[in-house]
Amino acid sequence: MKNDPTDHTGAGGASSDPAALPLFTASPPRAGRVRGTFTMTPTTATPSSPGTPTREHTAATGHLNGQRNGHAPRLKVTPQGASGSGWAGQEGLDWGLVAAFRTMVANRLTQALGADWRARTDPDIDHSRRGGSSPDRVEQEQVGREIIADLLRDHTADSVAKGLARWTASEQATMGQAVFDAVFRLGRLQPLVDDDRVENIFILGHQRVLLELTDGSRIPGPAVADSDEELLDFLRFLANRSESNPRPFSESTPRLHMKLDGGARLAATAWVVGRPTVVIRRHRLKVDTLDAWVERGCMTAACANFLAAAVRARWSVAVSGAMSAGKTTLMRALCAQIPGDEAIGTFETEYELFLAESGVHDIVIDWEARPGVGEVRADGRAAGAFDLADALTDSFRFALSRQIVGEIRGPEVWTMIKAMESGTGSLSTTHAANAEACIRKLVTCAMEAGSHVNRDLALEKLAGCLEVIVQLSRQVVQLPDGSQQLRRWVSEVVVVEPGEREKGYALTHLFGPSSTGPATATGIISERCRTLAEQGFDQALFQAEADQAAQVSR
Repeated sequence: MKNDPTDHTGAGGASSDPAALPLFTASPPRAGRVRGTFTMTPTTATPSSPGTPTREHTAATGHLNGQRNGHAPRLKVTPQGASGSGWAGQEGLDWGLVAAFRTMVANRLTQALGADWRARTDPDIDHSRRGGSSPDRVEQEQVGREIIADLLRDHTADSVAKGLARWTASEQATMGQAVFDAVFRLGRLQPLVDDDRVENIFILGHQRVLLELTDGSRIPGPAVADSDEELLDFLRFLANRSESNPRPFSESTPRLHMKLDGGARLAATAWVVGRPTVVIRRHRLKVDTLDAWVERGCMTAACANFLAAAVRARWSVAVSGAMSAGKTTLMRALCAQIPGDEAIGTFETEYELFLAESGVHDIVIDWEARPGVGEVRADGRAAGAFDLADALTDSFRFALSRQIVGEIRGPEVWTMIKAMESGTGSLSTTHAANAEACIRKLVTCAMEAGSHVNRDLALEKLAGCLEVIVQLSRQVVQLPDGSQQLRRWVSEVVVVEPGEREKGYALTHLFGPSSTGPATATGIISERCRTLAEQGFDQALFQAEADQAAQVSR
């Protein structure tokens, strides 16, 4: 059989040891930088015995040559249509065999595209999102698919020649996709991230995987690694593989937050919890509109009309709610109301808004914070760190029409306040139980900046620049047929204005509150809201909805 994985001699006698390939090894570390040990390839030697194949490498070689117990390796394939998910079709897949094929694919890619093929097409550099194209990456993946197909044909012919069972077409397709994912994507995680039924992925140690579906139910998923250490190595690899924005993940930095290829958000922690823990949130609606929220029964028509007018009038809005309530999705819908010719700057700790992908706006400059991976300096920041405050300061030289700060979880609230004080109409999200609690949460976050920030200062700042709070609710309800449904809705919309000295602010409920469904108009409106008529606010629609809600409640 061609390309026996035990042969590490490439063309011209040059070494093709996978450990030397750019995709499967860490680059030389930067000063103060800690690299993970994950290599996506079977280990070929132990430190104590250089050149001696390890048990893992020997097993993989045996798999590829059909020599395990004298039988050809088989795949236990679940028909795709039976489960509706690609990951179910990989149950029983021999991951040692996947690793061996992966090594061989990397060898051939190096021969075909050169030793720097991955460096030229780093998957973390999403050229399409930035408005350009990436022909190198398209070429790389096309060549990879051809190589994988050739290797699988070679393996099938070799098995038949030895009198062993041949793979079916379905088995070959399953193995081919697994190898492709291992080389170019997220490996064993990829089928889970690709499943449109899945909204959240919970990994509680390498073996316990729970998938939260779009209806709010949870089902068990397949193991994503063969050990906790392998899972940690894979996370280190993900954290370090981006040369543009690497993220530390180690015992000294036991948390990891990052965007995955395709846009999913990953949060991971280890060493401070019992088992390595990962949560992946899939963004199902990267492009959304307020009309779609109305069609889905998540808000009323009058509410959508008011919010659209507020955004167009450059009012600053905070979207509040529990985790997984749909805050970021609503943010995208609100941003879609910004005129397409406005230049927008977004400021996020990890990319989630993806406004550049929506095609709505001509100019979107998307800043992402960088935590830094070097030594901690005298100011308490790691070398190379770039936070949202740095980004916002720089952005004032970029001729922007809007500055949109993403999720607020801590002191970055000051970046939000600074953006809102600029008067361009900013938008942000935060976690809170209701609109009143949203104010308290933002004040608490502001006070985390240091002792120089007290409650009165924080309240004064917020009451002076934040104009609207949109509260979201989330609930899983049981349907009469025994199934369940995940429902999200706008539960209240309030206008924020400076208030009496003791409280510091005043809230006017325009919609809601409602604990059972979309908030309806209250009929109460401030003089300031009437000025939104020139931006399309339909006061007659607002009042008609309030009157109808009053009749229903009688």
